[in-house]
Amino acid sequence: MPFTRRKLPIGIQTFAKIRLEGHYYVDKTPLIARLADQGGAYFLSRPRRFGKSLLLDTIAAAFECRRELFDAHDGADGTAAREKLFLADHWDWAKPHPVIRLSFAEGRLERRDELDRHIRRQLREQAQRLSVELSDPDDIPGSFAELITRAAEAHNRQAVVLVDEYDKPILDNLEAPDLARAMREGLRNLYSVIKGRDADLRFVLLTGVSKFSKVSIFSGLNNLYDLTLDPEYGTVCGYTDEDIDTVFAPELQAAAAEGQALDREEIRRWYNGYRWGPVSVYNPFDVLLLLRSRQFRAHWFETGTPTFLVEWLRNRGFYTPQLERLYASEQLLSAFDVEAIEPEALLWQTGYLTIDGQERRGATSVYRLRVPNLEVRSALNEALLLRGWYPGGGRLTALTLHLHDLLVRGDAEGLRAHFERLYASIPHDWVRANPIAQYEGYYASVFYSHLASLGLDIVPEEVSNPGQCDLVIRHACRAWVIEFKVIDGEEPTGEAMRQLKARDYAAKHRGAPGIHEVIELGVEFSRARRQIVGWEVERSAGITRP
Repeated sequence: MPFTRRKLPIGIQTFAKIRLEGHYYVDKTPLIARLADQGGAYFLSRPRRFGKSLLLDTIAAAFECRRELFDAHDGADGTAAREKLFLADHWDWAKPHPVIRLSFAEGRLERRDELDRHIRRQLREQAQRLSVELSDPDDIPGSFAELITRAAEAHNRQAVVLVDEYDKPILDNLEAPDLARAMREGLRNLYSVIKGRDADLRFVLLTGVSKFSKVSIFSGLNNLYDLTLDPEYGTVCGYTDEDIDTVFAPELQAAAAEGQALDREEIRRWYNGYRWGPVSVYNPFDVLLLLRSRQFRAHWFETGTPTFLVEWLRNRGFYTPQLERLYASEQLLSAFDVEAIEPEALLWQTGYLTIDGQERRGATSVYRLRVPNLEVRSALNEALLLRGWYPGGGRLTALTLHLHDLLVRGDAEGLRAHFERLYASIPHDWVRANPIAQYEGYYASVFYSHLASLGLDIVPEEVSNPGQCDLVIRHACRAWVIEFKVIDGEEPTGEAMRQLKARDYAAKHRGAPGIHEVIELGVEFSRARRQIVGWEVERSAGITRP
């Protein structure tokens, strides 16, 4: 059955524009209805470009009772046709509420006075739109409180408060802690008003990237319910597999008809994998750019991975094999503040790690974290190599292309020569002068990130302490089972291969579907010589040992 193609809503965050101009829209209104029925004050953390702004705009349209945007329209009058949304039949359209909207999404505020001016301007604009007078516009908390109460009184219904990117002024200035703290105090001055105006509020939702502790930024706003890991709302932002196969079916069909078919499994490997509940989701921005360009590339990563993130990981000597598997408690994932930023929290909240599973350990819930997909694994590791681990990035591109060819051929000796050239090309003066080269896990991180930058199927075995890099790479019908050891001496010890044999990491890959050969590789790197000194290889067919 033919499908009707629509416009791709790339960069569009306005619900009315999407509905009136005939763009694709993934119906999130069942979740909005459930959230509104429960009422209260909420917080939602999601990475950038995951549809938070569109979610807020849709909620605003619902509370303002703009029913025409949710109903079906046949397009007979020449305007765009649109299907009925769930909320059309599940909302009280007779009771519009005054909606107060604040946003910090646009631009970059670099001084505290700029933040205050930005807040005052928005409060004035909202007051004017809602026909409310503010007695002292210079008083930020007083004006916000007055706006909420007077809007409720003027419209004879409780107000709704929606805040977009509530934390951006802080995140934009994390590299300058004093300024970030000043921004935090300015925002706390604003948000502290919300709890005291509970009687005048029907619904509150704050969205952002980070999950700052309530103590640090919300100043006693303990009635704010955190939706971030609520399994009921795990798909409130992002597209599911079902969305790709139904809503965007016309685009997939068109691509196939035009000889540019997009492999569904490849779409899944590149862009799916984000998980805040039982169902994984795709990054919407990636999907839309893929459907327009029909090219697999790091669309999301290329639009603004902060230099701060790469520099922050480099300066702390982050052990990059841990990207494949980390463990964190819910408390640790929430431990994000200017004075104390944990790598697990930063990487998870910004979208470079996602939840792989949850375990119960006594009274504590522990989350397993991993890289979500091929895009993030490849692009993040390439950025780490180019900006942190490896000086002179121009030579790295040619090396990376050669690395892929070696893995396709299963050339273990060629792989050794490749990594020897890689390490030899790191200038001695750079190593001596750069603190990153002195930390224990540096050389293992270079090894891992160089492999991971290819975006291959990397499986963690026992990623643990720095100085140890246990990885499996599945590629071209082979499983490379690798143990990396950093030693202090200049002669190989054989310990890497002994550990591979003792723990028999390779066992589960012999006989695995699609694996025709297993290559066990024990690598020993001499810190003294700054070079590989041990390279032991054992090959076996992809069958289980007796």
